[in-house]
Amino acid sequence: MNILIGTILIWAGAAWALARVNRDHRSELRTIWQISLDTFLFMLPRLLLGMLSAGFLALLLPEDYVQRFLGESSGLAGLLIASLFGALTPGGPFVAFAIGASAIKAGATLGAITAYVTAWCIYSILRIISYELPMLGAAFTRTRLLVSLPVPILLGLLAPVVM
Repeated sequence: MNILIGTILIWAGAAWALARVNRDHRSELRTIWQISLDTFLFMLPRLLLGMLSAGFLALLLPEDYVQRFLGESSGLAGLLIASLFGALTPGGPFVAFAIGASAIKAGATLGAITAYVTAWCIYSILRIISYELPMLGAAFTRTRLLVSLPVPILLGLLAPVVM
């Protein structure tokens, strides 16, 4: 049901934006459609690859390991393991969410997946090394990482309570 509501909201937002552009910027409509098509064609192979990878990964992930390290009996250690894997996961959302979806199918808890995705968002080692350190410096990066250190664990603990 939540996916349906989200889809409806996205379509409504797109329709509203199209109406505004049609009204206020009609001369640029062709350019906007071209940019939209280019973006769609750029993202389509990545989306397909992500979905295929998720399907393959769901079959390849050993369920007994996932259930032991990220399942109901894993507790706080499972949240720490999920956070570590989230920080070490390279790539964008197509990779991270595909891994998360596969882990859910293999028996990971909602809390572990919440910790995984949150850590991937906050601590992605690749993004820190490639972008944050060179652009923002070591002092900022160190401060941000220390301040946000407990966030994946806290959200992992809260997820089962909220859902």
